[in-house]
Amino acid sequence: MKQYLEKLINHENLTVPEMKEATRCCFTETITETEIAAFLTALRTKGETPDEVAGIVEVIRSQSAFSTSHMPNVMDNCGTGGDKSYSFNISTTAAFVIAGAGIPVAKHGNRSISSKTGSADVLEHLGVSLAFSKEQIEEMLHENEIAFLFAPHVHAALKPFTKVRKDLGLPTIFNAIGPLTNPISLDTQLIGVYRRDMLQMMAESLHKLGRRRAVVVNGAGSMDEASLAGKNHLIILEEGKLTPFTFLPEEVGLPTYSNEKIRGGDAKANAKITRDVLSGKTGPYLDTVLLNAGLGLFASGTAKSIEAGIDMARESIISGAAKERLQRLIEFSKNIPSEVI
Repeated sequence: MKQYLEKLINHENLTVPEMKEATRCCFTETITETEIAAFLTALRTKGETPDEVAGIVEVIRSQSAFSTSHMPNVMDNCGTGGDKSYSFNISTTAAFVIAGAGIPVAKHGNRSISSKTGSADVLEHLGVSLAFSKEQIEEMLHENEIAFLFAPHVHAALKPFTKVRKDLGLPTIFNAIGPLTNPISLDTQLIGVYRRDMLQMMAESLHKLGRRRAVVVNGAGSMDEASLAGKNHLIILEEGKLTPFTFLPEEVGLPTYSNEKIRGGDAKANAKITRDVLSGKTGPYLDTVLLNAGLGLFASGTAKSIEAGIDMARESIISGAAKERLQRLIEFSKNIPSEVI
């Protein structure tokens, strides 16, 4: 580890193999918490590169007992968090709409960190288990087109990092890589980032991690979701090519709302919003989900445009398919022990 720390302190970037070796060191019994803290701090001070992100993500995924071989057409839609918008659980609700449109979603998430209610908090309140086994997750993806992967449950080996991050109390590379560490081998992905300067780095990282297609979005008002408040900035990854673009709500046939209109609350309040949206209740919450689910369907390649994706998302809700995906997940959870992490 010492040689890699010296390189980072000298503002030298690590290659993918070097980053993998340095990360593997953090999982050994001989590593100290001080060394892990120095590693994360030096990376943050220098500024992480796509090679370094790809290297640490590949090792983290390999350490998970839930890591899978390639599963065709499975995607995830997840933001990095950190936007301080206190919005309702947009990507979690949109995941059921995407699944209702026929695209398998391996939804990777956690409890609240920078928001009032994380995906795990709202799903737990709805009656979804946080303790699915690997076999159960694969079964749900095949039969229900959606499964939830609770990050602490599927990444139990990360406990040494968790303690150090808590003690540091500072942003680290982990604040960016959460959406990338899904142990399910994904074909496509939609990722939201709250900082526009992260768009390129995240898109390049997705390419290095082998995504066939992906979209990275920074929403209006610095949201880590697509927003109806104004201009959204995106990069699409397709066949190794990165293409930046922007769009306004009216350009995809949706109204404009301020981000204050989509604020959420505690797990109980956000669970009600999710149920209302999946039942088709009109308003800013529904339109925001239509936008993000439509963007997810576009990211997957199923929809040829964002507008076409929004139409598919609307049909997923109107037909009852999106709501049915949630209900099946709840029914599947009834015989599974509750997660206490």
